[in-house]
Amino acid sequence: MSMCDKPRASLVTTRPLRWSCRVITSFLLVGLELAHDPYATAPVRHWCDVAGRGRNPGFWPIIPEGDRPRWEWVPLKRVGPLRFGMSPAEVAAALDGEVPSGRIGAFPFWFYGQDGVWDLHEDRFEKAGVSAHYWMVPDGVPRLAAVTAYGRTGPQVYYAEIPLAGVAPSALDAAILRHVEDNDLGLRFSPSGGLIPAEGNLILKAVRAGYATISEPTFGAQDWEM
Repeated sequence: MSMCDKPRASLVTTRPLRWSCRVITSFLLVGLELAHDPYATAPVRHWCDVAGRGRNPGFWPIIPEGDRPRWEWVPLKRVGPLRFGMSPAEVAAALDGEVPSGRIGAFPFWFYGQDGVWDLHEDRFEKAGVSAHYWMVPDGVPRLAAVTAYGRTGPQVYYAEIPLAGVAPSALDAAILRHVEDNDLGLRFSPSGGLIPAEGNLILKAVRAGYATISEPTFGAQDWEM
């Protein structure tokens, strides 16, 4: 598009973005060609499975704290019943055989005009309230590399008795900072700006919950990055 062309934006999506101790929004403008049917338009059709369209419930359901299952996090090893290194079939079996509601992946060499195997990147499990993130290993089978517990509907996962899912980001930051200071531990910042303990591989981000925002944790294996 030249500098004189008028952009034809027809779709706007927003998401919360951490900035210091506040939450602000960022946005994505999508042109008509992509907005009409994004799953059938290049380059999306090359990397996103058509069956992976996220289900839109039309509202933000939030499971009360007392109704969430409690999962244990063993840093760099497992989250609840999900152990890092599992295959997709093993992940589904550990979640009582739940079938993924959506899948995201990629054809890694499509832009070179080469055929290849579709790589699975993520499985979404709406009933369990988690996403399983995979990486490829030499045996060609995707292996579990990280788990996201949904802030609105996922299990509750604790760190030092601090609940990590579905909590106001400011309250979570304060609790983690207090724990780190009391125990003389290291502190880091997640890519979205949240305070996280130095041990383990934890990412904290904020998600919308009506007019508020709540925390949503992702737990990774060694060397995994979002």
